[in-house]
Amino acid sequence: MPSSTSPDQGDDLETCILRFSDLDLKYTSLINPSSSLKAELDGITKKKYSFAKKKAFALFVKTKEVPTKRSFECKEKLWKCCQQLFTDQTSIHRHVATQHADEIYHQTASILKQLAVTSSASKSLSSADEKNPLKECLPHSHEVSAWLPDISYFNPDELISGQGNEEGEVLLYYCYRDLENPQWICAWQTALCQHLHLTGKIRIATEGINGTVGGSKLATRLYVEVMLSFPLFKDDLCKDDFKTSKGGAHCFPELRVGVFEEIVPMGISPKKISYKKPGIHLSPSEFHKEVEKFLSQANQEQSDTILLDCRNFYESKIGRFQGCLAPDIRKFSYFPSYVDKNLELFREKRVLMYCTGGIRCERGSAYLKAKGVCKAVFQLKGGIHKYLEEFPDGFYKGKLFVFDERYALSYNSDVVSECSYCGAQWDQYKLCSTLQCRQLVLTCPACQGQGFTACCVTCQDKGSRKASGPMQDSFKEECECTARRLRIPRELSRHMQRPVSPEPGPDAAADGPVLA
Repeated sequence: MPSSTSPDQGDDLETCILRFSDLDLKYTSLINPSSSLKAELDGITKKKYSFAKKKAFALFVKTKEVPTKRSFECKEKLWKCCQQLFTDQTSIHRHVATQHADEIYHQTASILKQLAVTSSASKSLSSADEKNPLKECLPHSHEVSAWLPDISYFNPDELISGQGNEEGEVLLYYCYRDLENPQWICAWQTALCQHLHLTGKIRIATEGINGTVGGSKLATRLYVEVMLSFPLFKDDLCKDDFKTSKGGAHCFPELRVGVFEEIVPMGISPKKISYKKPGIHLSPSEFHKEVEKFLSQANQEQSDTILLDCRNFYESKIGRFQGCLAPDIRKFSYFPSYVDKNLELFREKRVLMYCTGGIRCERGSAYLKAKGVCKAVFQLKGGIHKYLEEFPDGFYKGKLFVFDERYALSYNSDVVSECSYCGAQWDQYKLCSTLQCRQLVLTCPACQGQGFTACCVTCQDKGSRKASGPMQDSFKEECECTARRLRIPRELSRHMQRPVSPEPGPDAAADGPVLA
């Protein structure tokens, strides 16, 4: 029975990348399409025909998997195809082989066509790659469409079912890797996301790619498959690098893909602080043990360890690790200045850093290490996202802030923040009701009912005046609660500080298209 085969098998099967494009097949109706197709193949490609067919078969079967709750804890799989539910691999394989031979044929032909192109390009670039091992293997002259998955045999509803309901998914990922042509990657990513009906935000730079996209589970699954097989990323990305959460295309107002100097805006050129010199990565379980040891100490203030939150104040306000130092900063681009201003705080300390998905810690830890004052710098691999998957009731309390229209993800029942007006426990952000303010505010239902829907009294008054008067396009002012916030705070002691500012006021778009 056909099964999934790794592209590592064979002499040069690593060139067999899943790049599907539209095909102009000579024969649309063949008595035995597979044998006819094989007869037309050249000698080199013919050797790989078996692999291509197995890969096409495995991919088709994979798209029929039925997502199950807590699937990461359960090895049992289910498949649904042609209104039938299959509980074992043998039966779904038999069904696909007998009922979907035509689809498998077209998929095989598509893989083989692209395989031939890739093999040719690989040979032409081999000599250059030997001279420069970091040189990209991507043939830039190829059309972007050549690197898009074939979705012709999917029901269109399967690709867009994640829009506006609970059936979809949001992906969060990043990959640090030198890219010579980020503009081409930008064009490809734009076409790929549009092809799969994905929305979201993607930052691309010469140092890599950072993205969060939402859509149906089929669309996100295909997106991951393409990313994992793409030549530039296949050696640097693995499936575990993609963090998933419930959501869909509706979590983002649009698709935004752009080229920037940094894939996460720290405000320092990657040429000065490189991702290649980060802190020591700790798995969630290793990080959990370190935090446990830190919290067990009788006097944490005198400890040689600092648990450092690298996120912005409005993120740590609704969720954080116990005993952490959470800087009261509004943007990650302020983090280097925060380190400089509080450098003595980190002298001879072991620093345990964490952020949402791990990306800010990559260069944040590199910056802290470059100062040469710490005993050691560690970072949570996969960020809070991966930690909460493994320890939902661990040492992280409260919600996880995310940069989309959900604002936060909940893994436990703890509420660590409060309403900005009455002080009642509350952790659900809303945008300030004043037009164009773009600040986030924590205001409970009772206070909302009394009309307290802005981030501060001054902003509330401005909103009332604007509502009763003519609109002005120039109304775009820095909010008072943001203006009076100290840009770079100085910690008064080595005691672990909490976010103490009672007023809200994070700019929902202050940190660029995406942070992880």
